[in-house]
Amino acid sequence: MPLRGFSLLTLVAIALPFLFPDNYYVTVVGTTAAVHAMLAMSLNLLMGYAGQISLGHAAFFGMGAYSSAILTTRWEWRPLLAMVAGLLLTGVVAYLISRPILRLKGHYLAMATLGFGIIINILLVQTGWLTGGPDGISNIPPLSLLGWQVDSDLRWYGVMSAAALLVLWINLSVVSSRSGRALRALHTSEFAAQTMGIDTTVMKSKIFVLAALLAAAAGSLFAHQQAFVSPGSFSFFFSVELVTMVVLGGLASTYGAIFGAVALTFLPELLVVFEDYEVMIFGAILMLTMIFLPQGFYVAVEQRLGRWWAARQGGA
Repeated sequence: MPLRGFSLLTLVAIALPFLFPDNYYVTVVGTTAAVHAMLAMSLNLLMGYAGQISLGHAAFFGMGAYSSAILTTRWEWRPLLAMVAGLLLTGVVAYLISRPILRLKGHYLAMATLGFGIIINILLVQTGWLTGGPDGISNIPPLSLLGWQVDSDLRWYGVMSAAALLVLWINLSVVSSRSGRALRALHTSEFAAQTMGIDTTVMKSKIFVLAALLAAAAGSLFAHQQAFVSPGSFSFFFSVELVTMVVLGGLASTYGAIFGAVALTFLPELLVVFEDYEVMIFGAILMLTMIFLPQGFYVAVEQRLGRWWAARQGGA
């Protein structure tokens, strides 16, 4: 497993709060970027490597968040125990729907995952006796780790950064393993993968469940960090935003997914100075990137740097 990029990101995550203490963009926006990075990396495993389109990834994010919110506020469970219960619930649901949904391909698969996401969102809105309905759930207790309470922006930055690095390590381990090679073969040609002896049905189901579990874990952390959840945070539009993060960075690129997540988290913050034009500028940036860099911004830059370095070495 290549560790150069992992080590570099670890050093950056550790150094930022020391270089910019009490900085809003580090402790607050950086925490949100870490959550988005976890979600983008999990979705990239499914879309980028396995080639399975999903427009309902926010549903698993919401299941993890609401599991923690309901269990800790309604029944006063401990946050870590509630998180484990949420992961179990999400894993079971993901496994049960993976077999019928993943038999579909292309836009049929996209529509099926979209339908699942909409169903979960409707349930969150309509079951007000349990979820609080459109008003959501507030007063979610902070996360507590062995008596150490995560109750400040800086502490949350540390926890979210560590969680994002853990998800990155899981992604890199999967991609560099035999399963990762099977996923790439599945993405290239499912028929060819089957002729090579790969059980594509089992492989697609496994990666679907893994992506769902990673999204649910991010949701649980998100619920305790925000101390409030509502259905609007887990809508179809957020699923589309996650797909945009993956595509912007570059499909089948773990670091590209991180780049896309960080870029789409910080860009709206930086464009606030343009007031009424920020949405238009934001859309123009995305449109131009997709037109001129269809393989993704991070992947395009990486490839061009690689060619430049190869040419320089050849000349030398």
